[in-house]
Amino acid sequence: MVKKVYQLSRAIEDLKKKHGDNILEVEGDEAEYGMRIKSAALLQISGELKEAGFDHLSFVTAVDNKNREKADTISLVYGLFSTFGKDSILIKLDVSRDKPEVDSLTSIWKGADWHEREVFDLFGVQFKGHPDLRRILMPEDWEGYPLRKDFTHENMIRRPDFF
Repeated sequence: MVKKVYQLSRAIEDLKKKHGDNILEVEGDEAEYGMRIKSAALLQISGELKEAGFDHLSFVTAVDNKNREKADTISLVYGLFSTFGKDSILIKLDVSRDKPEVDSLTSIWKGADWHEREVFDLFGVQFKGHPDLRRILMPEDWEGYPLRKDFTHENMIRRPDFF
């Protein structure tokens, strides 16, 4: 199967035409773009970006927005890179802090596996369809998510053997 290799700006324009309602914001220039999308469109837009030549998922990370403008959300950020065109794009989306859940990208990029496990472990985001969503950094019996802003350090005091 031959992958399409787009110029980055063309790939963005094609996505905006096809998924206009699901793309909330686009910023950037020819070298790098950031795209804020609705979480429900993550799988479809990511799949199309892979077909457009973004063959590498560099990272998945999160930001707890408590005490910020969107206090009831956790923002997820996905870094994609095209080894063909040497372009990069950031996909950003928000999930609810109360029930943080989004589709897993492991069906598109196998490398999403450990990135998503780390975000699950540290922020509590559930990745639907993930093949092995379990803690990767913290002990299995750890309570809470250490990078959430409402996390308390009581757990560490109870577990001095952890350090």
